[in-house]
Amino acid sequence: MTKTEFIHMLMQEGYPYPVEVQREPRESLDDHSNPFEVYALILDGDIELIIDGKSNVYKPGNIFYLGPQEFHSERYGKEGVLYLASRRLVDDL
Repeated sequence: MTKTEFIHMLMQEGYPYPVEVQREPRESLDDHSNPFEVYALILDGDIELIIDGKSNVYKPGNIFYLGPQEFHSERYGKEGVLYLASRRLVDDL
């Protein structure tokens, strides 16, 4: 998916305008959850998300979704990762 298509999809579904998020190469975040749901489009690099013991790697053009309070961990590739993320608080649903 392109950046333009992603932003259009977000606007249609009532998500806020996305912000760029950059994570450093080979870094990680251990198991955690967030008080919001998020849609993200990978722009550069890659990210591995581990949810319920299941690993998925997302690369440029891929989108991932995490629900509010969804327990997960993150691992960033050898080049790190740059993605567009739109977060929506549970109260905004």
